[in-house]
Amino acid sequence: MKTKIVSSLCIVASSMLLMHGTVQAQTTVEQLGEALYFDQNLSLNGNQSCASCHDPAFGFVDPDNVLNGTPVSDGSITTLTGGLNSPSAAYAAFSPFFFWDGNEGLYVGGQFWNGRANTLAEQAAGPFLNPVEMAMPDKWSVVERLRTSAVPDYQTMFADVYNIDLSAVLPYTGDYVTPVDEADFPPGVLEVYDRMAKAIGEFEKTEPFTKFDSKFDYVLAGLATLTKQEEKGRKLFNQQGKCVLCHLSEPTIAPDGVSQIPPLFTDFTYDNLGVPQNVNIPGQPIDPGLGGRKDIAAKDPLGLQLGKHKVMSLRNIELTPPYAHNGVFATLEQIVHFYNTRDVLGICGDNNDPGFGVTCWPAPEVPQNVNVDELGDLRLTAAQEADIVAFLKTLSDGWGPANNMPALPRPPMPPMP
Repeated sequence: MKTKIVSSLCIVASSMLLMHGTVQAQTTVEQLGEALYFDQNLSLNGNQSCASCHDPAFGFVDPDNVLNGTPVSDGSITTLTGGLNSPSAAYAAFSPFFFWDGNEGLYVGGQFWNGRANTLAEQAAGPFLNPVEMAMPDKWSVVERLRTSAVPDYQTMFADVYNIDLSAVLPYTGDYVTPVDEADFPPGVLEVYDRMAKAIGEFEKTEPFTKFDSKFDYVLAGLATLTKQEEKGRKLFNQQGKCVLCHLSEPTIAPDGVSQIPPLFTDFTYDNLGVPQNVNIPGQPIDPGLGGRKDIAAKDPLGLQLGKHKVMSLRNIELTPPYAHNGVFATLEQIVHFYNTRDVLGICGDNNDPGFGVTCWPAPEVPQNVNVDELGDLRLTAAQEADIVAFLKTLSDGWGPANNMPALPRPPMPPMP
């Protein structure tokens, strides 16, 4: 069922991206990236694309998660699922390279929940070969799907964009089960795969992913006004709620050193919020976050990065339930209530307890390094929680066009390395 839903939505969304009058004209590389982004044939069973888990019609997350509350996504092999909630791909282009900030003593940037990729292109290259995602056995098998595709016509597109002749790549000799060693790849495979990922990364920098047309953006431009409740929520967000400590609400300077980027509502750092384990994920995994990366663990003998996950942008947060890295919070109201009362309510056994979020919260999934300074006992009333939720809903894309507002200027995009 999910494959059919996603497939139809992807076709509609793809048409909208190409035909909507307000979308900027795309370059050839962006058109190639768009075709790749929506192509389910690049998965093992022809049923999974980038858009399956990052659908533009659903805030660039998995429609199944939004519509049915499932915490994780099905893979191309439908008996397998991922272990983490699919984060939104919107505004991901603005995340800096992953690096250690020596002044602040913390890691910053990268893509995904644990910063596993430096760039959009590097992130895009991963799911094709992930056994619980698109499940292709090796890079050569993916290139074979490109080489033999009639629609989209990748032979023409790669020739136009990269001056690469896909027909010159030797046919795949693997069995789609056992990966072929890269040492045995014929010439051209690695270059094609790399260019494929870069094209997807370029597409993810286009306007559909970075609209900056929420109500909040029009308020900043002086063309709209927050309601009384939304304004109360904004003040609470920046003050008593302490949200702004990680979800920065001020503009930043663009890479050109002159232009401003509207608030992205993230500082791109990593934190352990004490989120409970989600026992409804198959296998009931416990995710160590940043501290689970082998390269980080090797430099972190004290385990100071365990349990830390990336602070994601709050743009489109209303559109992208469930919430947190494991999707344990079903609604926006529930996760705001968690931030407010984590250390106040009693302790549940797990997130299936009838009292979950009402009278109790389960213990943290990873007990080390829990942030006890910036959340847990904010002493907000129920009305104040509702005010913050009202403000967060002003961060959803599409408000401007829906209210016949003039288009706002888009900030310059960061260059793709």
